[in-house]
Amino acid sequence: MSDSVFDGKLAPPSFMGSYKPEDAVFLLKDLSHLDLERGTEDREEAIQTGTHYSEMLPVEYRPSEAYISLFRDTLRDTARRVAEAVAVVSEQIVSNRGTSIVLASLARAGTPIGVLIKRYILANYGVDLPHYSISIIRGKGIDENALKYMLRAHPDVAIQFIDGWTGKGAIRKVLVQALDGFGKKYGAKLNDDLAVLADPGHCSATFGTREDFLIPSACLNATVSGLLSRTVLRDDLIGPDDYHGAKYYREWEKEDMSNVFVDAIEPYFDSVKAAAKEKAEQLLTLDSEALVTWKGERDIRRIQSDLGIADINLIKPGVGETTRVLLRRVPWKILVDDLNNPNLSSIMLLASDRGVPVEVYPNLTYSCCGIIKPLREEQ
Repeated sequence: MSDSVFDGKLAPPSFMGSYKPEDAVFLLKDLSHLDLERGTEDREEAIQTGTHYSEMLPVEYRPSEAYISLFRDTLRDTARRVAEAVAVVSEQIVSNRGTSIVLASLARAGTPIGVLIKRYILANYGVDLPHYSISIIRGKGIDENALKYMLRAHPDVAIQFIDGWTGKGAIRKVLVQALDGFGKKYGAKLNDDLAVLADPGHCSATFGTREDFLIPSACLNATVSGLLSRTVLRDDLIGPDDYHGAKYYREWEKEDMSNVFVDAIEPYFDSVKAAAKEKAEQLLTLDSEALVTWKGERDIRRIQSDLGIADINLIKPGVGETTRVLLRRVPWKILVDDLNNPNLSSIMLLASDRGVPVEVYPNLTYSCCGIIKPLREEQ
């Protein structure tokens, strides 16, 4: 490894987030004092006319009582299934990488999953792994200062990257490209394996399930992700020694579900362990190239052609990404594989709430896709 990784100053970690300090350390710059939010229509127009999404924040969706009830119901109904997926992923990580590793979850959807994986490995292997949450941004790459911090703090330890789920695989591709560039720059070769809870897009070799079901943490934004915003990267806010930024919504403590989510799933770890070990062993016998087929991306190309959509980034596949379209973008329509799919209850509620049409689109790899409304005609 090049000594240049160890050169230069780095900011200390910020004391951010509503998780217990032993659950997660956020390598992010606290921008809570700044007004970075823009209204949904205004932000959508800015994104579609060239402003990068990481230069501003959406106004956080404040869920209704009905939606909070849906979150609680979904958490109750899926807690065991989520726990099994966490266990399957954790068992694969330990088998592939051992326990001399650092967990690096991708803020912010990956953070609650990283907390759960850390807790599972502690409970079943007695090893308290370091867990950091770091920023990666489509079109801009990974936070290199965060990588440097982890490599300095744990110089002889491998890093395991973690996210919540895959859509069309854009973040996995950013991770691969960013780590390749980081390795060439600093001589630090990092494994670009991305462990995810759900991989309906067939983009990752380390996953808990390929089923496109609703992971309850996808229902909410900051209030299930440690009260943190999406990450921000702007030259006027982030200096050369800083980490990518985020806001910490301390004022929402009474509404926070971050620890409610992880605390509801952890009690199932013991009962799912045996089945998870068996499934993980089966997956580990398969060739990683055979597992990563990017099958979901072919669906997206078909949708793009059928609907005449110029920008593929306006198509957001999977329950998790569709939820985010409905929460913080300007939706045009929602495509579903089956109107009676029980995994779509939250999607139907949000679509009804926002007056967004839902259409059946046969032979989808995913349960659904959210289509963002193009706000200007292509020239």
